[in-house]
Amino acid sequence: MGRTIGIDLGTTNSCIAFSDGGHPTVIQSKSGSRVMPSVVAFSAKGERLVGLVARRQAITNPRNTISSVKRLMGRRYSEVVDQVDTVSYEIVENTNGDAAVRVMDRVYTPPEVSAIILQKLKQTAEEFLGEEVTDVVITVPAYFNEVQREATKAAGKIAGLNVKRVLNEPTAAALAFLEPKGKTRIAVYDFGGGTFDISILQVVEGVFEVKATLGDTSLGGDDLDTQLVNWIMAEFLSDTGIDLNKDAIAPQRVREAAERAKCELSMAQETDINLPFIATGESGPVHLEIKITRKLFEELAGDLIRKTIPLCLDAVSDAGMKMEDLDHVVLVGGSTRIPMVQQLVEETFGRKPAQSVNPDEVVALGAAIESSVLTGQRKDLVLIDVTPLTLGVETLGGVMTPIIQRNSPVPTRNSRIFTTASDNQSVVGVHVAQGERDLIDGNRSLGTFELRGIKPAKRGEPRVEVTFEIDASGILNVSARDTSTGQKQSIKVNPSGGLSSDEIERLKKEAAANAEADRRRMKLVGLRNESDEAIYRATKTLKVAREELEKESWEELEAAVKELKKLRDGDDALILGKAISTLRSLTDSVAKLVAVFESDEEQAAAEFLESMTDGSEEETPEE
Repeated sequence: MGRTIGIDLGTTNSCIAFSDGGHPTVIQSKSGSRVMPSVVAFSAKGERLVGLVARRQAITNPRNTISSVKRLMGRRYSEVVDQVDTVSYEIVENTNGDAAVRVMDRVYTPPEVSAIILQKLKQTAEEFLGEEVTDVVITVPAYFNEVQREATKAAGKIAGLNVKRVLNEPTAAALAFLEPKGKTRIAVYDFGGGTFDISILQVVEGVFEVKATLGDTSLGGDDLDTQLVNWIMAEFLSDTGIDLNKDAIAPQRVREAAERAKCELSMAQETDINLPFIATGESGPVHLEIKITRKLFEELAGDLIRKTIPLCLDAVSDAGMKMEDLDHVVLVGGSTRIPMVQQLVEETFGRKPAQSVNPDEVVALGAAIESSVLTGQRKDLVLIDVTPLTLGVETLGGVMTPIIQRNSPVPTRNSRIFTTASDNQSVVGVHVAQGERDLIDGNRSLGTFELRGIKPAKRGEPRVEVTFEIDASGILNVSARDTSTGQKQSIKVNPSGGLSSDEIERLKKEAAANAEADRRRMKLVGLRNESDEAIYRATKTLKVAREELEKESWEELEAAVKELKKLRDGDDALILGKAISTLRSLTDSVAKLVAVFESDEEQAAAEFLESMTDGSEEETPEE
């Protein structure tokens, strides 16, 4: 069995960590990066790019570059239609009404795109650890519903990972921040690139108990960027009469510059955006030059940031606490670096938020700690999380009847008895939903199933027991049983948010095939780098050899250099490897000849000088 790791699968960036003896450590890539952009792209040749290389080419290849896909996970197209104009790639509605992405004439589901990111993270972890990685703890926003959690598990499965637990991000942050000793109450304010969560926890002698959680899965740093982008576009249109939205590349350039400006304004009061040749007007090229102040940014984004405060107040109230009861406030997520966010949090909670954690890494570290609990490395921690949303069934009149209330500790199990609505009814439909609305239509449907074989009787007489069971990862199973006949039927929330089991298996095989293709591609990249080094060294040797040796001594090396230059960009690793080996061998041989020749010349010169001095000293005549 391979190593268990923790993964923070973020909207903007992802981070991985492992636990060694219960102590978590962030895993770095070969380049030394501690986080990886959650970006996937497809080149014109159909090559799949992931992470930093995908983000770097986003400006020139916006339609085929997918970012912030986490915001689409397990969601209907109707729920994300307002995001269609905020990204450069195409968001579409697939056959079952879920949101998906169309790239290179193919439709990808959000779990499939997320699996590509997870697969890259898995590869990075295996390279760092030097061993296979099979099991994983993946974090999700605390306010993710059941379908979104299942979609995340499906992404892990497609990537070839065994998801041992889906862990709430604020809870993971608390695990990494607090020592499991004494009694502490903590608020975790998690404002990331795509989502916002607030969780209130109580820790008593190693027992981490989530008391309440609230959030908004459609509020994050991406929305703050959009506010700034829209303002810049409007100002440019007003000044030049040019609508940048009509250009294929300009909006992506503006978005990247806006995100960079947002980050700079966390440290400075103002910054400049300069984008040369952003458009072409009647008189020629037009440049975008604009100054952004922190005050302007706060005016544009302030209303969105302030939307987090009522959720914080409600979460503290739901936990049965007051602000003064809290011992710590921890900030998680890149958006918490914004000064206005820090100020509002301090004003709301009446205390300065803790600055001792890295908001980009703390969630992955917490996931690694949880992995150490699951594998038995640590026995001093117990985690009690909660379900963020109410779960129930539809009853007569389209009413949402709760079975498990939100903020109920998990794992949990609860049952309710229902009956029939008409005489001799032999079938009962069970419609499962999640949400806080009184009517079923206002909540998220999770699935339906039928209980058949009910004993005929007058309406109201049959007793049907409906049971909801949630595991530690927040994954739901629902069953219904006729108490008189024992007939039973059950449902598990669609394990993909839109993918069947067969589709998951197909995508899993495709992912494995792509992983092998990626390995071959990385091997080729390495060999091409070796080719460049070998050609450079051979060329230097040739330069000296042409001056010092006869042609027959170096002409074979010259031919080998030309041959490797021809083969360098080919796709046959075996042939390329042999050509590199041949060139290196010839280079060494010619270099030795040059060394011998230079050594012989030096020896000859020394002998000549010695012969010139032998007996040449005149005796001084005696006076």
